[in-house]
Amino acid sequence: MADNEAGPYKSCQPPDPNPKKPQATLPPGACDAHCHIFGPGDLFPYHPTRSYTPPDASRQTLKKLHDFLGIERAVIVQASCHGPDNTAVLDAIAHSNGKYRGVAHVDESYGEKELLELHEGGVRGVRFNFVKHLGGAPDIDFLRRTVDAIRGLGWHLVLHFDAADLLEYKALLTELNLPIVIDHMGRPVVAEGVEQAPFQTLLEFMKDENYWVKVCGSERISATGAPFHDAVPFAQKLLEVAPDRVIWGTDFPHPNIKGDMPNDGDLVDLMALIAPDESQRQKLLIDNPARLYGFEG
Repeated sequence: MADNEAGPYKSCQPPDPNPKKPQATLPPGACDAHCHIFGPGDLFPYHPTRSYTPPDASRQTLKKLHDFLGIERAVIVQASCHGPDNTAVLDAIAHSNGKYRGVAHVDESYGEKELLELHEGGVRGVRFNFVKHLGGAPDIDFLRRTVDAIRGLGWHLVLHFDAADLLEYKALLTELNLPIVIDHMGRPVVAEGVEQAPFQTLLEFMKDENYWVKVCGSERISATGAPFHDAVPFAQKLLEVAPDRVIWGTDFPHPNIKGDMPNDGDLVDLMALIAPDESQRQKLLIDNPARLYGFEG
């Protein structure tokens, strides 16, 4: 069976095929700082040990969506279904006319030469998944070695946690001394409110200049479902604490959604609800991602 076939792997819902035109108009240079390229599987096969098989979502599909929404820049995050083969990400960056950057997934096969090739291809960070449905925590010794290897490249770590992991790995985060980006607001349990210990821990980290956070993933943490407004207070609190180190993304094409599949136009309007002030959106969508990922102009 070819690696791109579904086989025994869990399949994902496709994204909403009919995005709405957002009511909010995005400023020129707006960046989707968290989105994915999936395949196409016949060109960029999925990894044989993946935990899920997504529907194909090519760079052309992503570009069409971004053009419709008014998004000009993007950060393509390597998804676990492609494993450490970052070819699809590099291909998308190469076709973006400088509008894309990437976040890679690496394994022990990546040495100095391979990391430098990723850097030259537009990668500026490496991601580690801790969430249980994607296999749980990585090898911590390998994570530390990776931090040492990428420090000279000026890269950052992107960490995808379950909420409780912020408490369990608090000491580890403190010792790394590298820019760290936390995915999806740290995936707090929204029903437990902004005072819950994991989210308060994240807020404490966000007072440190080394920490960044993505105020996206409302559809992943919402307890009430669409339009996901119960996640807004968490995002707004993060903007309040660290306005210069928050970034936003669609998470298109939304792999492993268990509840309501979001509409990407609605997510743009949710962002506008989170950041109603024009100066907030300037930082969230333009200034902050440009500084972190080195976008020019």
